[in-house]
Amino acid sequence: MTVRRALVPALAAALVAAGCGGRGDETRTVRSETTRVEVLQDTGGRGGGERAFDPSAIYRQESPGVVTVISTGLGAAGGQGGGGAGLGSGFVISGDGEIATNAHVVTTGEGGAIREADQVYVRFQDDNQVAAEIVGFDPFSDVALLRIDPKGLTLRPLPLGSAGDLAVGSPVAAIGSPFGEEQSLSVGVISALDRSIQSLTGFDTVGAIQTDAAINHGNSGGPLLDATGRVLGINAQIQTTTGEGSGVGFAVSVDTVKRSLRQLRADGRARYAYLGVATSPVYPQLAERFGLPVQHGAWVQDVTPGGPAARAGLRGGRQEARFQDRTYGVGGDIIVAIDGRPVREENDVATALVRFSPGDEVSLQVMRGDKRQTLRVKLGERPLNAPRAG
Repeated sequence: MTVRRALVPALAAALVAAGCGGRGDETRTVRSETTRVEVLQDTGGRGGGERAFDPSAIYRQESPGVVTVISTGLGAAGGQGGGGAGLGSGFVISGDGEIATNAHVVTTGEGGAIREADQVYVRFQDDNQVAAEIVGFDPFSDVALLRIDPKGLTLRPLPLGSAGDLAVGSPVAAIGSPFGEEQSLSVGVISALDRSIQSLTGFDTVGAIQTDAAINHGNSGGPLLDATGRVLGINAQIQTTTGEGSGVGFAVSVDTVKRSLRQLRADGRARYAYLGVATSPVYPQLAERFGLPVQHGAWVQDVTPGGPAARAGLRGGRQEARFQDRTYGVGGDIIVAIDGRPVREENDVATALVRFSPGDEVSLQVMRGDKRQTLRVKLGERPLNAPRAG
């Protein structure tokens, strides 16, 4: 039986039922006019201290800001142009008409072949449905920014939380349109942190949140919320053996989302620093087997020819050997720190690099044999299609 992680794809638009009516509980809000836009602002002390987990209250408070996203002109899978429609979720993030969702909700294809939907529409809880512009999308983190004309609409922006507040076991709620059932609520807990999930390119998205809150087709792009109603992430993927949800879902972390949105607002695209290496994590038994000088770090297996790491002189493995049913490239450098930040876990290299921009220079502390060396690397820009050693 094959286990696979899958994007929570847009559902066929033909399955969409009419949106739910009602605006939720307005007794705890004040209204402020922005031209003809009514922005509902919470006055309940969100974010201040501990709050009991009340799914019903979270739903009343935040569901008016969750939308259904309908994309058309996606074509057949892998096809070009015409036909094809899909449905996902999204949520309002500003009174100016900004809406966040997943990139795969409003695009088709992967890597250099990614193409935007021909048209995108957004449907609100109060049954208003309006056209949306794709401001930009980030295929590396699976985030997209939409913009609508807010004129005449009642908007309910959802507040963005922080990944620093996350803890395994904390209760969470997901709101979205699974299988076209709009404005659906599911609840669960944070099952794990710092997961690595597939992106729309050959590079992984790091820092993802794992949850057992039910996430299914059509939930893509919807918010994962904490007990105070703050967005902790964008629901994006499921791990499944059947194609349907099995209690193992993944959300793009809110800190990743914020970073993407800043870039998309600025110029409609997201740029990521690129090193050009493939690594394996070092652990004590591996270090003992191959006589490595450290018990933790990122063991360089391959270096992309002509890439930033290659130009800086970083070395990959030169010969192959097997250990614990895996083949390793032996003889490569071991990255132990990036700009003084220790590298211990599998995703530490990728996590460290997201703090930098293409063109930045960073110092890599590496073990080459028994000697510690420092290499200066000028980072490149991550390509849409990952080379063999990414």
